[in-house]
Amino acid sequence: MRNAWWKVLTVVLLIYSVVMGLLGTVPRLAILNETIRNLYFHVPMWFGMTIILFASVVYSVLYLRKPSDRLDVWAYQTARTGIVLAVLGLATGSVWARFTWGTWWTSDPRLNGAAVAVLIYGAYLVLRSSIVDEQQRARISAVYNIFAFCAAIPLLFILPRLTDSLHPGAGGNPGFSQYDLDNNMRLVFYPAVIGWTLLGVWITNVSARLTFVKHKLYEKQLA
Repeated sequence: MRNAWWKVLTVVLLIYSVVMGLLGTVPRLAILNETIRNLYFHVPMWFGMTIILFASVVYSVLYLRKPSDRLDVWAYQTARTGIVLAVLGLATGSVWARFTWGTWWTSDPRLNGAAVAVLIYGAYLVLRSSIVDEQQRARISAVYNIFAFCAAIPLLFILPRLTDSLHPGAGGNPGFSQYDLDNNMRLVFYPAVIGWTLLGVWITNVSARLTFVKHKLYEKQLA
């Protein structure tokens, strides 16, 4: 139970952010109106995704320096969790766009960049499933994982800021921190970021442990 405190914290933070996100008081702003509540879901998911994918890259770098099955599993499972958060971020962003911009999707640099980034990571999953040899799969996947992260960061956070965009924080369009993220919203937003990130850590931890158990069972069958 000593090591379970962060899981309890995860549940508490997510419940708090969901309840306050749906029922708490938010600023009444033109165009956004009640859709501003999605700020507590969409943006924290992207924050969590970025942190989780960065952790995956760290595992890949460590694997290339000193190869081990455990590092490969951690890199893979962490990347999978990051992809899940990315898809959730795209879905919540699409819903938000529907009610603020009037369409589920538009040719916006940040949206298109996010979609390309997700496809790049989707190719990572396809790559792993197409290589039979375990060591070769782990080595090539580690290199590709590093490439995917290096490609995703500019697509998500750099290139959209260099062009005009409907998305806040790009093309001179003010970000939420400058526009409507007041002190009351910060009391919900930051716990939501921590909660979704910890949820990603939790999911990764469970999936990695299940993989390790499967490996042990397979080794026993061979013995």
